[in-house]
Amino acid sequence: MSRSAPIGTDRRLVRYPAPGGLPDVSSLAVSPRVAVVGGGIAGLTAATALAERGVAVELFERESYLGGRAGGWRAGLPDGSTVTMSRGFHAFFRQYYNLRQLLRRTDPGLARMTALDDYPLLDAAGRIDTFRGLPKTPPWNAVVFALRSPTFRARDLLRLKPVPALPLITVEVPDIYRRLDEVDAASFLTGINFPPSARHLAFEVFSRSFFARPEELSAAELATMFHLYFLGSSEGLVFDVPRDTYPAALWTPLEEYLTGLGVRLHLGHGVRAVETGGDRRFRVHAGDQTESDVDGVVLAMDVTGLRNLVADSPALGTRDWRESVAGLRVAPPFLVRRLWLDTPVRQDRPAFLGTGSLPPLDNISVLDRFEAEAAGWAREHGGSVVELHAYAVTDDQAGLPERLLQRLHEIYPETARAGVVGELSEWRQDCPLFGLGDFARRPTVGTPVDGLVLAGDGIRVDLPVALMERAAVTGWHAANRLLGGWGVKGHPTYSVPNQGRVPLLRALARRY
Repeated sequence: MSRSAPIGTDRRLVRYPAPGGLPDVSSLAVSPRVAVVGGGIAGLTAATALAERGVAVELFERESYLGGRAGGWRAGLPDGSTVTMSRGFHAFFRQYYNLRQLLRRTDPGLARMTALDDYPLLDAAGRIDTFRGLPKTPPWNAVVFALRSPTFRARDLLRLKPVPALPLITVEVPDIYRRLDEVDAASFLTGINFPPSARHLAFEVFSRSFFARPEELSAAELATMFHLYFLGSSEGLVFDVPRDTYPAALWTPLEEYLTGLGVRLHLGHGVRAVETGGDRRFRVHAGDQTESDVDGVVLAMDVTGLRNLVADSPALGTRDWRESVAGLRVAPPFLVRRLWLDTPVRQDRPAFLGTGSLPPLDNISVLDRFEAEAAGWAREHGGSVVELHAYAVTDDQAGLPERLLQRLHEIYPETARAGVVGELSEWRQDCPLFGLGDFARRPTVGTPVDGLVLAGDGIRVDLPVALMERAAVTGWHAANRLLGGWGVKGHPTYSVPNQGRVPLLRALARRY
């Protein structure tokens, strides 16, 4: 990786220095061996951090591919085409510093990413909010967004209740959770008199990014996200997407990098239990009946997988810790429906459109606008590849695919005339729920068991991060914790400033 690559453009981004120690494990009497359980972003980050210091890593992933919820796999269409399917669109924001550091291991200049210059949001009245051309510096980014928004009038700013709204613009983690984690996002927005017409566009998109309805989402999580993307960062809301499928652009190069470092990959083999003891500190029992004795374990699994593994490892950890793991919750299910159409969508359609105010549809992606494989298929067939998302599904799952298609036809009428060459759908329910009061109960990277650490987007970390970035930062932290136990130096991590950027407002917040 190029060490001169810039971390970000925000001069106020925070760098957390790497813990000190030996440069690698080569001078240790016994070279440590670690099992990383889970091949998503968190597990790949931890494996990278450990292998780069010379640790022998065995990575177990129950699926046949890497990347976790940002992974992809091969599938067939009725016309004989072979395509790559995934769980849907992901936005790689510029303030995802820790995730981007992982990607730079194989792509120093992030040339395999491309920027989407806008993220339009459409409401039921046909009004569109846009992020194109906003100033990057807080608070002017939010002020300009509000003043030019068709759903947020200038007088709405005067109607906001300033004191109750202070936590939204003076976020500091973990303090924001002590203040707002017991409040749901919908009630918080009502309490500050945020205009209902603007709420769908300005906030519900953030809520549903957590696969939860505002009534179920912690207001602290909503405030942290608003800080991360808007009022705490000058990176802007422009984001990048891979130029090709997730495997081609991201994970196949990283797999080659890891195997070059000596990492042993066990794809298609999950782990069913972990126990202390054996020839080393832990014995890991894989689903294929093999066993591995290791000195450290990183559990970087989804919520359900982590709960099941801990339940099936009865001697692991304390009762309180096991209860905190068992108490992790999953968000409602979501549906990704991808359509290969024989007719192109109009050229002026954006690559990504947020439609959270038009249930049950949450967004539309036109993949052939940016993904090489989809663009090649569209050229060959004279069509387009369109993806529909429905988050936090709580009713009528049977009729949902057809209702999504009807919404697509309403919003993009040209698709009503298109023939469907192929379609693939993915129902999933494995994202963590960030519900009321969950933060204090959530397990952290460290555990009561020396040598056992956790990583993932459902794991508590006291930094202003979320989603894929939370997965990455916990991966770095998990590896650093193990490396520190062996006296080996770790890796630096980064975040947007962990406080509101306006000193006067911070001072006012301390008074109330």
